[in-house]
Amino acid sequence: MLPAQARLRRRPEFTVVVRSGRRAGRPTMVLHFLSVRPVARAGGPLDTPAGPRAGFVVGKAVGNSVCRHRVARQLRHLVREQLDRLPDTADLVVRARPEAAGADVAVLRRDLGAGLDRVLAERGTRS
Repeated sequence: MLPAQARLRRRPEFTVVVRSGRRAGRPTMVLHFLSVRPVARAGGPLDTPAGPRAGFVVGKAVGNSVCRHRVARQLRHLVREQLDRLPDTADLVVRARPEAAGADVAVLRRDLGAGLDRVLAERGTRS
């Protein structure tokens, strides 16, 4: 389980990452990565959480409720293992594709690792 301070929770946070971040598509998921989270606007929280944050999108196309929750749990577990690879100011959104429903944990781990390699490598070439 990811600690509360390491999770994206509100829709505007997801929207910023998906619209402004880099994207890496894999067969079972799409990763949206934003290396530096934006500063909170007036009226928002004054303190920015320390450390990288992750959020998950598992839509109805993935399957029924039981299937969606299983996929979300698996993804949370796998991202927790990889969170230390991300910069402290990073936000990551993992969107599950329908293929994730039939994939085992090894396939999800491989796709997550390859997607993170891709977005982190892009980060290094653009700096």
